[in-house]
Order: sequence, then structure tokens, then C-alpha cells
Amino acid sequence: MAMTDTEQGSSNRAESGSPFSEIIELNVGGQVYVTRHITLVAVPDSLLWTMFSKKAPKDLARDGKGRYFLDRDGFLFRYILDYLRDLNLVLPDYFPEKSRLQREAEFFQLRDLSKRLSPRMSKVNSINEEICQSDTEEGALQCGTGSSGVGMETLRMMTAMSSAHSQSLESRKSGYITIGYRGSYTIGRDIQTDAKFRRVARITVCGKISLAKEVFGDTLNESRDPDRPPERYTSRYYLKFNFLEQAFDKLTEVGFHMVACSSTGTCAYTSNDPNEDKIWTSYNEYVFCRD
Repeated sequence: MAMTDTEQGSSNRAESGSPFSEIIELNVGGQVYVTRHITLVAVPDSLLWTMFSKKAPKDLARDGKGRYFLDRDGFLFRYILDYLRDLNLVLPDYFPEKSRLQREAEFFQLRDLSKRLSPRMSKVNSINEEICQSDTEEGALQCGTGSSGVGMETLRMMTAMSSAHSQSLESRKSGYITIGYRGSYTIGRDIQTDAKFRRVARITVCGKISLAKEVFGDTLNESRDPDRPPERYTSRYYLKFNFLEQAFDKLTEVGFHMVACSSTGTCAYTSNDPNEDKIWTSYNEYVFCRD
């Protein structure tokens, strides 16, 4: 049970005259965080600074255990909190949630963090910039050679872009991804002909981290197995949608094809009433491969 500020006592206050405790418990979208008061007020004029320096504890929303409640993305808040600790942004490789994290930074009024997360330029402009920076003297010489220099520069640009495209194709590594789901549906007794549609509670994703993120991007929920290196494997990811065919479409779009599937199921009646439906529960797995 989280202690209220009164229960923790005046000896644990954040600073002289502050109504808040030195240690703060937060409930952010169902995820519990424990941090110091000084961390939450590290950025002046931010939303958290306003909440925990300009308002009283009684003015802030709390959950049933006395924790301060914020109705935001609990998974992404870990990066907000990390930034507040030392004002430095460190994200894992192959991080697909930058746009959503930028939205969270804007909500919490962390302007510098939001600026760091904003997209810099398109991929083509990035390639062009690297070419210009790596060969400044040769580029300047070509600018003085008239139309032939422009033609040579255009040829070099096309060659560079073609090479980058070839590298991107080569970087599409082969591998396997297994899609699984536990579903249920009902079928009436023999005297009935109606059947109710399947219900899919959650679609799981098993395979290499980098492949899963490449295929599903920001539709992949990593909260059960966060911050794992891209070369590792996981069986704890699941999708943020419940349409099995949508998962199949995403896999097909990036070159995967189904190579195997399996299913197990059980059947039961909910009661002894002959008018009750049979309830079928099944677990299904589909294995996809990209050569």
C-alpha cells in the first residue's frame, strides 16, 4: 500500500516547506514508478514541474493505493523519467516508438526532448548530405566545370542512391517469425446450425527482435519484454491489434511466407442444459519464413 504524504512524516519532505515527500510513487497508465521529487521538477515550466512544485498534493489525482495518477502511456514514461534524471536521451537500437515518445514529450512540455525526437530530414537528403560532406573539394571543382560537372554529379548521386537501395535489400535478413493466438468460439448443438465468430484475445509474436520490429513496427507491444538487444530472441511480444489477417498481411508485405501451422483445441459445455452452446478453445501457431 502506497503511503500518503502525511503518513510518511515531515522528516521525509522533498525540501523545506515543500508539501511533497522526497520519494514519489506514480501510477502512469497502470505502470508503477518510484522516483525522487527532485527528478520530477528537474525541468522548469514542464508539466511535472508545475504539478509537483506549484500545486498541493490534494489537488492531484491519485489511484486507490494513494499513488499520483497520470493517464498516459506507462511504457514510454520510462524514457521520460530517464531523461529527467540527467537530461540525456538514450534509446535502445531499433526503437520504433520515436513519434509516440515525441508526442509524450510534448504533452509533458519537455521542449528540448521533443526537439531531439523530431525527424531531421528524409533518407534521400541524408544520403546527399553525407556525399557532400565527404567529398567537399571534389564537389567544388565539379561546380566550376560547367554542364559536364553537373552531369557527373548527377551520375554520382544516382550511383550512391542505387548503392544505398542495394544495401537496404541486402540488410533484409532471412529468418522465421511465429504468430500464435488463443481463441474461442461457440457452435450450437446438433439441432442448431448457427455458429458464433471466433474471439481472439491476443496475438503473440515469437522470433528475433530485429525481425519482429522490422515487420510490425509501432504495432508491436514490447511491454512484457522491453529493451532487449536486436540480435536476441523473444517469445513475449504481442500485437496491439486482434486481427489475425492483418498480421499475415504485414508479414507478406516484407517478403515472409507461411511454411507451417499447428492447432490444438478442447471442447466443453458451460452447463448441463441441452440448449447451451459448446465452447471451443484452441491454441494456434503459424510459422512464417523469409529466405
